[in-house]
Amino acid sequence: MILIACVDDGFGMMFNHRRQSQDRVLRDHIIALTSGKQLWMNHYSAKQFDGVAGQINTDDSCLSEAAPGDYCFVEDEDVTQYEQWIEKIILYKWNRKYPSDLKFGIPLKEHGWVLSRSTDFAGSSHDKITEEVYTR
Repeated sequence: MILIACVDDGFGMMFNHRRQSQDRVLRDHIIALTSGKQLWMNHYSAKQFDGVAGQINTDDSCLSEAAPGDYCFVEDEDVTQYEQWIEKIILYKWNRKYPSDLKFGIPLKEHGWVLSRSTDFAGSSHDKITEEVYTR
C-alpha cells in the first residue's frame, strides 16, 4: 500500500481525538493524486471527503484491506504495525507545531525510508503545505 498521512513539525497527527488541521486544497490534491486508483480510509477520515463518489473505499480496517498499489489515507491510527506492507509513504506537512497526542510512529530514517521528493504548494488554510515522498 501507499500510505498518506498529514503531520506537523513534530510528526503529530491527532490531538484530543481530533485531527490537528484539514485543508480543502489538500483534499483536492489527494483526490487528483489517487485518480484511477483505490483510495482507502476509515469512516472518520471519509467525513471530510463527502461528495467524492466511487474513488474512496471506506472501511475501518482500511490498513488491513489495502492491496499493493492501493492508497490508504490515515489520520487517527498508529501505522507502525503495518509498515511491512507499506511500499511508499506520502506525508503532508503543515509546517507548524500543534499539540498532539498521536504521532506518526514510523522512524523513517532509522527504518531505511529515503526522502525521494519534496514539493511545496499553497493550501486553503495553510500558506505552505509540504508533500514529502519516502521510498525504500
